Amino acid sequence: MNNFCIDIGWRSLNKHGERLCGDRVDIVDSDSTVIVLADGLGSGVKANILSTLTARIISTMISRNMSLQKCVSTVAATLPVCPVRRIAYSTFTIIKISGGREAPDDMDAEVIQYDNPHVIMLRGGKNFEYPSVAEQMDGKTIYKSRIKLQENDVFVAMSDGVIHAGMGSRLSFGWQRENVAGFLEGKYKNEYTAKTLTTILTDEAALLCDDKPGDDTTVAVARIRGRKPVNLLIGPPVNPDDDEKMMSLFFSKEGRHIVCGGTTSSIAAKFLESELRVSPEGYAAPDIPPTAEIEGVDLATEGVVTINRVLEYSRDYIGDNSRYNEWSRGADGASRVAGMLFEEATDINFFVGRAINAAHQNPGLPIGFSIKMSLVEELSESLKKMGKRIKVSYF
Repeated sequence: MNNFCIDIGWRSLNKHGERLCGDRVDIVDSDSTVIVLADGLGSGVKANILSTLTARIISTMISRNMSLQKCVSTVAATLPVCPVRRIAYSTFTIIKISGGREAPDDMDAEVIQYDNPHVIMLRGGKNFEYPSVAEQMDGKTIYKSRIKLQENDVFVAMSDGVIHAGMGSRLSFGWQRENVAGFLEGKYKNEYTAKTLTTILTDEAALLCDDKPGDDTTVAVARIRGRKPVNLLIGPPVNPDDDEKMMSLFFSKEGRHIVCGGTTSSIAAKFLESELRVSPEGYAAPDIPPTAEIEGVDLATEGVVTINRVLEYSRDYIGDNSRYNEWSRGADGASRVAGMLFEEATDINFFVGRAINAAHQNPGLPIGFSIKMSLVEELSESLKKMGKRIKVSYF
């Protein structure tokens, strides 16, 4: 089993007044992981087409180990020419991470950059100046770097909307790269995911331009992190005779343990020979049922209402992540589950009991009998989109 993984997150802000983003991020994960951020000339539809073509061509070719020279030539020959400026133009940044992932020093990153702000690398939470070599290809200056990786290394790629943020208003010369690096150093925490770092950085860029970006603004982050399992149990098994088996398998798993549902929590407490009691801080939100405490369980919550809120947060997380502050600062059960699944976990094991809960048959409730299954299935899909490794076991 690989001990390390690559956590990837990205986020874009459209230029003010534009419906389409002129930046594009494309990710291919095969023998190696390839991340391409392309920035098309101008903004709107044309820029969107240019960046989409560039990102898709480069990510496909690089992932198939074709030469960079061939990639650049293919992009130049493929891009449509702007009839006004008579040029076909899209800048790009490529981050290719390869290696067995048994240990960070078995992995290396190749960073290739053309006309985008240079990638910021954080090592130990501090800006790390990596070496680069310039090459001329088809009249373009391409910067290439190869870096041996360490755990928690972070790569931050960005379009020039980031360094242009606040230009002429809050900042005379925009947000210079060294200032962006300093900002990231000040905000960095080991527990932050790649998506969280993109949210923090793009939120600050939006603030600098009063939420009216003068250019498309995109940030893509890749982080090397150790695998961390989290296990979530929801619902009792169909056959009560399987209670012992389900609990034994669940608690034998390495990592954190979350138990969701009142009946399920009672079964878990009995198995652990522990007392089940409402947490003193359980009533942290009026619309989310309280949490409980069971010795040997990291978090015990109510079932479907709590998980439904976690699902809402997950849908937002893989999109704009606009509700990040809501769950990351919340103390209620749904916020805590979201934090453990979204930020802590790399591998998530769901243990799902299929017993019918009579309370869920009330037609006045916004949930039906199959809601538990649907919630777990959709939440699993959302977590997979975050790059999590998911296993679901039914009882």
